Amino acid sequence: MTGALVAAAFMSGLILVVQGWRRARRPSLADRVLPYVRDIHPVIGPPAGRILDQLVGPSWRRVTRGIGESVGSNAAIARRLRRCGSDESIEDFRVQQATWGAVGLAAAVGMSLVAWSMAQPPAIALLLWCGAGLIGGCLACDQRLSARVRSHEARMRAEFPTVADLLALSVAAGESPVSSLDRVTRVSHGALSRDLGRVLAEVRAGGTVVAALDDLAARTGVMSVARFAEALAVAIDRGTPLIDVLHAQAADVREAARRELLESGGRREIAMMVPVVFMILPITIAFAFFPGLAGLHLTSGG
Repeated sequence: MTGALVAAAFMSGLILVVQGWRRARRPSLADRVLPYVRDIHPVIGPPAGRILDQLVGPSWRRVTRGIGESVGSNAAIARRLRRCGSDESIEDFRVQQATWGAVGLAAAVGMSLVAWSMAQPPAIALLLWCGAGLIGGCLACDQRLSARVRSHEARMRAEFPTVADLLALSVAAGESPVSSLDRVTRVSHGALSRDLGRVLAEVRAGGTVVAALDDLAARTGVMSVARFAEALAVAIDRGTPLIDVLHAQAADVREAARRELLESGGRREIAMMVPVVFMILPITIAFAFFPGLAGLHLTSGG
């Protein structure tokens, strides 16, 4: 087992050396251009999470693409990345997912070595455990993305009424829709403000306000925000008053939040009865009946 681990480490290092030598001989277009434009656009620089991708390059991307397709489709991943407002591409997520899988595999291999040294279980059980570690790491990364989507959309729902009221006040003050979006994105900070900032960036890049709002309605997973973007696009396109539309949307979202809170309280009413029935009620009954039981005991003893 030790010899196999040493051989695997040696072969991994040799593969990394060969891959680095090949990339140094034939650098890609991105490797030749990025050093000259990172100071202009710092987002495209290599973040800390892409160190493994920078080391092994296209080969690692091909492997991660194959593993990712077996775990989940690229269309679903791209849709969730857009919903959480992430700038990551599908390949970046696949690299991250494969890295999580490698970490899970390494943890499973370590636990298998410890189990082998202590009890020597069947080899097939250890192989299945290592495979479960690899798949578990990939699924954990996928679940983390889903949690990011839910957290992003929850923040958007919480911010939407305030942002809609700010837009209504700006429009009522005589500003245009683009100027109102600019003012709101400058004075507010949050998930919805970042998405509105993308809408503003698309408009400044040459697109129309209606098309940018339609794109926001298509990529978001929050129905209230999608309805708001569609209603705002229709109002701008047809020239209807924006103030009434914005106030109506904010009132609808507040009413939906209140109704959701009441429904959540109704669903948790039974769960709230668990500590009352199984903890407080038995203690109350014990306190009520203990004096009588003590009196009966003393009477029977006398």
